[in-house]
Amino acid sequence: MAYLDNLTVFVRVVELGNLSAAGRDLRVSPAVASNRIKELEKHLGVRLFNRTTRQLMPTEQGTVFYDGAKRVLDAIAEAEAAVSALSGQPRGTIRVTAPLGFGRRFIASGIPEFRDRYPQIEVRLRLSDHNVDIMKEGIDVAFRLGLLEDSSLRMRGIMECERVLVASPKYLEARGEPTEPQQLIDDGHDCLMLRFPGMREHFWTLATPSGPHKYEVHGPFDSDDGDVLTGWALSDRGIINKPRFEIEPFIRDRRLKVILPESPPTPVQLAAVYPHKKLQDPKVRLLLDFMAERCQRLIRDILAGK
Repeated sequence: MAYLDNLTVFVRVVELGNLSAAGRDLRVSPAVASNRIKELEKHLGVRLFNRTTRQLMPTEQGTVFYDGAKRVLDAIAEAEAAVSALSGQPRGTIRVTAPLGFGRRFIASGIPEFRDRYPQIEVRLRLSDHNVDIMKEGIDVAFRLGLLEDSSLRMRGIMECERVLVASPKYLEARGEPTEPQQLIDDGHDCLMLRFPGMREHFWTLATPSGPHKYEVHGPFDSDDGDVLTGWALSDRGIINKPRFEIEPFIRDRRLKVILPESPPTPVQLAAVYPHKKLQDPKVRLLLDFMAERCQRLIRDILAGK
């Protein structure tokens, strides 16, 4: 098993670029991760990495060895999944990611119950509003609110979610309530955007009589955390574009008001995405089934005011 542990550390160091990140991911110290790489290099008689001050880059030998090591670990994972399916006792670790706010309320809160049902499955959750690179980060399942762009991944749709534009009554009283989408731009409204480095969407797509139309809206500040945007809107700082279920309680208690109801944003798809091979893994199927049913139930309850 020591050699397999060494391979596992090596693969994660290549994928994450440094020992500390790989150690955190595998729950071992940087010193242990470093020793495993040294043992592997001693066994192979080659240097696997070129070391810089910030990251480790695989040597030519390291790149070649990575491809083979990854295939070995994938084959072992598939074999273990097959045995787990036959035994009826799913076990192992699932790496999951989800958007920050949604992940806290719907995914993280359900993991203890999932663990109670399947005590031999460990779940490692990473929450981020950035689109995590599933293949690079070794993610088994990613819950997303948006469109699937990577054709190398599979998608399981969970539900289509209505989106709305909302602002606080105080903001609308001070700035005026737009009655048509173009006023968002012409009247200089403060539109609060979810943005992060590399994000391509700097516009809102709204329904119009002639079909969906993209509006290049602007605002005084933006954030990479959707809950921060909600907080700013509640503090009378501008207009936000959010899935309705995320802000329905604030709409119901009149702290936020829906604007442009005849020109809503395009709906967003709540989905789980995963590498093709992962659907063969029983523990991944169990998590998908559990979370899909839970999210559907909780969102419908929220929208129904329960």
